[in-house]
Amino acid sequence: MTPSRFAAVQWLSFAVVAAALLYLLSPILTPFVAAGILAYICNPLVQRLSARKMPRTLAVVLVMGGLLLLSGLLLLIMLPLLEKEVSLFVTRVPDWIEAARVRLLPQLQQWFGVSLEWDSQALKNLLLSHWQSAGGVAGKLLPWLGTGSGAIIGVMVNLLLIPVAMFYLLRDWYALVAQLDELIPRDWHAKVTEIAVEVDRVLAEFLRGQIAVMLLMSAYYVAALWLAGLEFALPIGILAGMLVFVPYLGMILGLSLATLAAVMQFPGFSGVLWVWAAFGAGQLLEGMAVTPWLVGDRIGLHPLAVIFALLAFGQVFGFFGLLLALPMSAILLVALRHGKVWYLASEMYRKP
Repeated sequence: MTPSRFAAVQWLSFAVVAAALLYLLSPILTPFVAAGILAYICNPLVQRLSARKMPRTLAVVLVMGGLLLLSGLLLLIMLPLLEKEVSLFVTRVPDWIEAARVRLLPQLQQWFGVSLEWDSQALKNLLLSHWQSAGGVAGKLLPWLGTGSGAIIGVMVNLLLIPVAMFYLLRDWYALVAQLDELIPRDWHAKVTEIAVEVDRVLAEFLRGQIAVMLLMSAYYVAALWLAGLEFALPIGILAGMLVFVPYLGMILGLSLATLAAVMQFPGFSGVLWVWAAFGAGQLLEGMAVTPWLVGDRIGLHPLAVIFALLAFGQVFGFFGLLLALPMSAILLVALRHGKVWYLASEMYRKP
């Protein structure tokens, strides 16, 4: 075996072992990958603060403190509103069932000769009593806390690991990058550095740009649905906006939920048309203005590639795979670009 083939076999074996370790350790790697993604997103801000003669550790503490404060404020604002919306939904369900009984049952009796009866008031009282006895969202969580304490401890440990790992990654970011740089074979150093810079550009444009798109579209959908008069504008708008990172999923799911809520809320079809107009305008706004402006077309991640990567990595690695999907897709995309250049310049391609 020639030295080049032996080296290729060594690197192939290393890649197989690394992939196997990722698969076996995926349940415990999730908080570290999440911390790495957050650290990657926040590192430019930390670097800006450090460039102004601020100690890096202090800059990290300030950035993480601001992020935690923002997250806490969002939770304090969102949880009461969401609980109010869910309570309203539970209250309205029996009325919707009664409306369906009045409209649907006569049609069933006419078409199929089926006779069905139920006590809508009893159903309403049953739902209300169960919701009130549960004490809202917190009350519903209490039984689960008692029966699934092991799972709860695991979730809490993972949540606590994320800020800890994020702190050390942000503080030692450039030292860790330098250590990785020293491990690269010197013959490959220039090419690996070129690929790493390109991967960094792709990830930076996608992750930071996509987060801005998600926030802007969430604000748009909440405002547009509120102006359309939809009672459940807040949760549906946030859901539709936060899912825009999966192409068309946020629009389809949000439109379906908003249509269902509008049909149940508005007596006529005009209210549904306003909801459809809000989502149609949002889709045009996202596709023609927001995404090209904040993300751009230079990334090269086709929507089908994003969907396939999320499904494939999620199937193999679970939630850890969802976090890993887009970074690995960016690396694969850059590798394929360089592989194509190498292939077109090779004798295999040019040989007649």
